[in-house]
Amino acid sequence: MASLKALKTRIGSVKSTQKITKAMKMVAAAKLRRAQDAAEAGRPYAQRLEQVMQSLAKRVIMAETSSPLMAGTGEDKVHLFVVCTSDKGLAGAFNTNIARLARRRAQELIAQGKTVKFYTIGRKGRAVLRRLYPNDQAHAIEPGDLGKLTFNDAREYADDLIGRFKDGEFDVAHLFYSTFKSVLSQEPTEQQLIPVPVHTRDPEGVPATGPGAVVEYEPDEEKILEDLLPRNIAVQIYRAMRENAASEQGSKMTAMDNATRNAGDLIKRLNIEYNRTRQAAITTELVEIISGAEAL
Repeated sequence: MASLKALKTRIGSVKSTQKITKAMKMVAAAKLRRAQDAAEAGRPYAQRLEQVMQSLAKRVIMAETSSPLMAGTGEDKVHLFVVCTSDKGLAGAFNTNIARLARRRAQELIAQGKTVKFYTIGRKGRAVLRRLYPNDQAHAIEPGDLGKLTFNDAREYADDLIGRFKDGEFDVAHLFYSTFKSVLSQEPTEQQLIPVPVHTRDPEGVPATGPGAVVEYEPDEEKILEDLLPRNIAVQIYRAMRENAASEQGSKMTAMDNATRNAGDLIKRLNIEYNRTRQAAITTELVEIISGAEAL
């Protein structure tokens, strides 16, 4: 049985930890509102741009002059996984769930004889994947605070990916991030970046049937796509960053709330043990006093 001094010291330590986790929960709650607003504001633009790209991919006749970002390399042997996580921990299973989805998809492709490389944005995802795939790291970036990333940062990442694609480092690029649903729910998501995927459904789940609207490009379709395709990659990466920022704060808020409540439960148990130990010590002293008095 622990001594009274040891129990009192531990109770004080747990109370200090509880104050820290409670403060971190409040900080996460304050950051969550701003991050959530930014994520929700950027969704319509990113989703609509993705729809436009998929619509073009279904309707444009591919030729030798077509952009490789649209047409691809004609192969799918080498896959690049752009795994977006954060640099910080204490966010529950936020980083782990994204890395787990990427690992599961990598195992599926490797089983099919494909080659998988990892382009990690975030220290936590890099640590997990580097341990599992030490020889398949293409590039690693530490973005710092996800809430402070700008569109220019996403554009730099996109330009780097496009340059690597043109150099023949990979055939297909996949983006992994966490879609923010609510404080209690964040969904790990996979999205194909390069080349533009052709789906039978749009990003909102609506069947993509029928010819749709007739679109005429002016002055030239190729010139418009030349600017629109790289922009789409940057927009999708920026959207992933915004979703990750909100998901991180939501997951951190939940984790710190659970930690605060667990600390409270532990304090109650330690107080009960402390009181029982103290009562046992008092009872022992009384018994010794009474025994000594009777002996006299």
